[in-house]
Amino acid sequence: MSDGILRAIGSEPQATPGENLTATLQPDSASTDATDLLTAFRAGQSDPVAVTEAHLTRIARMNPVLNAYSTLAADAVSQAEASRKRWSEGAPKGPLDGIPIILKDNLVSAGLPAAWGNAELARRMASADELPVAALRRAGAIFLGKGNTPEFAVEGYTGNLTFGVTGNPFNSELTPGGSSGGVVAAVASGMAVAGLATDGGGSIRRPAGYTGLWGLKPGIGTVARGGGLPQILLDFETVGPVTRSARDLILFHEVLTGRPHQATPTALRILAVGQIEDAPCDPAIRAAFAATIDRLRSLGCEVSEGPLPLDLGPLNAVWGRIVEIGLAHLAATDPPVMAAAARKYRDMAAKGAPAPATELFEALTRVAALRDAARHLWGFDAVLLPTAAAMPWPAGATHPDKIDGHDVGPRGHAVYTGWVNAAGLPGLAFPGGQSDGLPIGMQLIGPKGAEDRLLSLALLLDG
Repeated sequence: MSDGILRAIGSEPQATPGENLTATLQPDSASTDATDLLTAFRAGQSDPVAVTEAHLTRIARMNPVLNAYSTLAADAVSQAEASRKRWSEGAPKGPLDGIPIILKDNLVSAGLPAAWGNAELARRMASADELPVAALRRAGAIFLGKGNTPEFAVEGYTGNLTFGVTGNPFNSELTPGGSSGGVVAAVASGMAVAGLATDGGGSIRRPAGYTGLWGLKPGIGTVARGGGLPQILLDFETVGPVTRSARDLILFHEVLTGRPHQATPTALRILAVGQIEDAPCDPAIRAAFAATIDRLRSLGCEVSEGPLPLDLGPLNAVWGRIVEIGLAHLAATDPPVMAAAARKYRDMAAKGAPAPATELFEALTRVAALRDAARHLWGFDAVLLPTAAAMPWPAGATHPDKIDGHDVGPRGHAVYTGWVNAAGLPGLAFPGGQSDGLPIGMQLIGPKGAEDRLLSLALLLDG
């Protein structure tokens, strides 16, 4: 297995714009996940240095086209050498020892900048890891570098003035979504085995859906945070893994939470919500959604189709103001960062600065009401939705302006995801088919604390 894996990961055809760069992965490499690599390490059939060097070779060829990495770790090979030594001595450091991964560039990792798409932050080198990053380092993961993100991770595409625009491996002229576009582009194209990202409004789930990957947004408080960058979206943002398989999601989630996965029954009562109020959805996504319902029913789930029993109007009315107020707070606490930011973010911060405390308190009150309404998921075990309402659009555009012939605003493509963050619930993205060679993602949302339930069903879906 080792020779085949390394040949496939390290074989490097010339990358060209617009090419499906996932097609250059041989079947064994495309399906190789962390679990397979750990098995190979354990059996002495492969080693972390060879795997890391093969990924670095692929990065050298693919990253100039995809622009997934904003920064590469200079010590990646030395990390791998230390891991190889531990494996040779029969003493791996932890459950991820030797696995090359990418970190989103808003996560703080010692020895690398946490640039957040910002020129000022790109000059600052972190001296310590934030908590989720530290957990992966203790487990032996090899950090290859940082994945590009839009500035301050508040948009649904991936591009910024500092590092440029990131492309989708299935067609590099299209977006991988955002704000975790760099991470998913690297994992889907074979430039990393897995990634660690954040999701404040769908930023793990939508990009995972656009690149045929698995992604977990834990509920608020499930994965401990500390030592990271300031929060813009209140407490909406959580940290979770992006992987090539459901079993790898479990592996990473166990490391991040410090507890083993507890398998749960998978014959679930599921509410399928194909449309949010009157928001348009691409016909190809609607068709994939219908096929996913059939698939879940064939797996023993009881699926009821209907509307989301939640009024999203109050949340939608304050979402933009929450972002503006969050950016204003960042501007007040770290003026050099905002001074280096793109004009649109400086303008947003200026709009948020005069906001009275009563306006922020009103937003908090609306969020609290939404959490109370959604906490128990209306008696269902899970809710099924698409990850996005639009197929990928041109990479340099912040959002599509039309979906299924209807005009939409900046978050028209994101109608299925943001409410989950505000509610504090866990969400799991999984591959839901393809249209014209482009992946379509689906997501399952669980009640608070139901990550194991979602992961158990994911294993069944990936079977």
